[in-house]
Amino acid sequence: MGLAGAHGGLSRVVRLIPAELAGYATAILPLSFLGAALLQAIPGFGLVLKGAAAIWIAVLAIKLWRSLSTGGKGKEISARRVFITTCLNPKALVFSLVLLPSPQTEGFVPHLALFAVMVIGVALVWGGLGLMTQVSAAGTKRLMILQRVASAWLMFVSVSLMLNISLG
Repeated sequence: MGLAGAHGGLSRVVRLIPAELAGYATAILPLSFLGAALLQAIPGFGLVLKGAAAIWIAVLAIKLWRSLSTGGKGKEISARRVFITTCLNPKALVFSLVLLPSPQTEGFVPHLALFAVMVIGVALVWGGLGLMTQVSAAGTKRLMILQRVASAWLMFVSVSLMLNISLG
């Protein structure tokens, strides 16, 4: 969302929020309802999820780093990309299996609604931080730094997930 804010402003971020919410819903709801039982019944399922997330995150890191050679004017941060990345976000496992209550409890829907509000707030904060890279003449340099940091962070997360799979 930071890069979307840097490239397209807060209006772009606002247009991408539904894709992020849909991505989290796509990942969290099935995991909440079936996740614990599925992970117990098929122990390798968690490894497959982590592997898919690690590969996708590495691909994003490489694409982001390569976009630097075009001055960051590569592919636009699309709703599709936000949706897929959010679906594969390893945090969805934590949200669905640890932080949110069981779907069978009364508090599930209010907690899920609060989670959605928090996702919107965090997206706007990141979008605002991205927008700040464009505030002055030094904006291009700040955008480049933001992209490099984001790319390096994504690769770090990907490698961490891969190591977790191989060591776990």
